Amino acid sequence: MTTTGIDAIQQSIGTEYVSDWVEVSQDMIDRFAAATGDHQFIHVDPAAAALTPFGGTIAHGFLTLSLMPMLMAKTDMPRLSGARMGVNYGGDKVRFLTPVPSGTRVRGRFVPLSFVEKRPGQYQQSTQFTVEIEGVDKPALVAEWISQVFV
Repeated sequence: MTTTGIDAIQQSIGTEYVSDWVEVSQDMIDRFAAATGDHQFIHVDPAAAALTPFGGTIAHGFLTLSLMPMLMAKTDMPRLSGARMGVNYGGDKVRFLTPVPSGTRVRGRFVPLSFVEKRPGQYQQSTQFTVEIEGVDKPALVAEWISQVFV
């Protein structure tokens, strides 16, 4: 993780940062189902899911979205020096485009769109976030994500 000043953050606007690949295993999907209470068969029952057009279990869309912090940490996208914390503020244009089959690998693509001071010591960052599935042309997810950074 690279930490830097506000000027360098501003200069990173429009630059794409790509994460390492991460496997979305059935165990990860099962643990997400247990944490959220979403036990729909297409996520947790391989035999029943095999009979669907998906051909097997798929990750929850919200699991795919929740991979964002981990995937971002696996990039060299600059972070603001002296930041005490960052919090999610919301998402715009979140779309789940392609299911993520169990056992496949995904990676994140991040493009900072804006970084503005909202009040002294508080910044708002908007980032284009795309999750791609290894070997698949169409992305799994695209979103514009908004976070707040406090110094």
